[in-house]
Amino acid sequence: MVKFYEDEVLFKREKLNASTLMEFILLGFSNVPHLQWVLFMVFLFMYMTILLCNSIIIVLAKTDPALQTPMYFFLSNFSFLEICYVTATIPRMLMDLYTLKGNISVFACATQMYFVLTLGGTECLLLAAMAYDRYVAICHPLQYSLLMKNKVCLQLVAASWISGIPVEIGQTYQIFSLHFCASNRIDHFFCDIPPLLKLACGDTFMNTVAVYVVAVLFVMVPFLLIIVSYIKIICNIMKLSSAKGMAKAFSTCSSHLIVVILFYGTASITYLQPKQSQSEGMGKMLSLFYTILIPALNPIIYSLRNKDIMMALRKLHSKLLIWWENLK
Repeated sequence: MVKFYEDEVLFKREKLNASTLMEFILLGFSNVPHLQWVLFMVFLFMYMTILLCNSIIIVLAKTDPALQTPMYFFLSNFSFLEICYVTATIPRMLMDLYTLKGNISVFACATQMYFVLTLGGTECLLLAAMAYDRYVAICHPLQYSLLMKNKVCLQLVAASWISGIPVEIGQTYQIFSLHFCASNRIDHFFCDIPPLLKLACGDTFMNTVAVYVVAVLFVMVPFLLIIVSYIKIICNIMKLSSAKGMAKAFSTCSSHLIVVILFYGTASITYLQPKQSQSEGMGKMLSLFYTILIPALNPIIYSLRNKDIMMALRKLHSKLLIWWENLK
């Protein structure tokens, strides 16, 4: 009887703690305070680089006539997505590094999680759409203008942006309906599912299953579609008799393939690995990789390996020089 009473009191206390929880504390990089300003400057530089480089790609894709193709339409949308994606995490992280405070309200935490998950899902779907564009261009070149007309491209992009919204609203609501009675300290630099599930008390089995289901739908299914597309692309390229033609075909896909491997590799490990087997340090490193490092590398990968973009960049540079000379 006494044991039952103690359990009931403990349950009520945990429920009270969960119901009165008003904020979380993002620990971020508080374990290395001596590196606070170094990390702040590094992440600020990377954020400004991501904003600048992706903005340049968007401007080039919109203004240069040579880039008015479906491939660069998808790339400009991808660049805009990268800007949104990093803005969901880096400004908050910079503020925490600057103030040495990681306090974040439950609502702000839920909002951040929703945008990170939705934009991450959009990135997976958009990468699949870009793979389909390359498949049509290489395997069905004569039908390319028909299969990839403006309406189709707009539909693919709209589906990539919209389809994840209701799913991630439901998943975010499900996660924040849990009782967080263990602690309010999140050992991460943004509100993500794995560290939040570790704080939840009670049975989180159904939440874990839901995470796997959503990860399969928005990570694994698009990834499999990309794999199928590239298998067909490679088979088609190998049939070409000209070595120059093979090199040109591979060059149009190599940048996209590198980005796919980097992004999907780290995202899959993060969301498909059981939460018990993932350490906090490893989770942070993987998250840093796919939320900051890869978005910073993407414009470099796409621009340095793309002759059209480099040529458009030179033309833009020449126009800016002429404009500057006229101002003097």
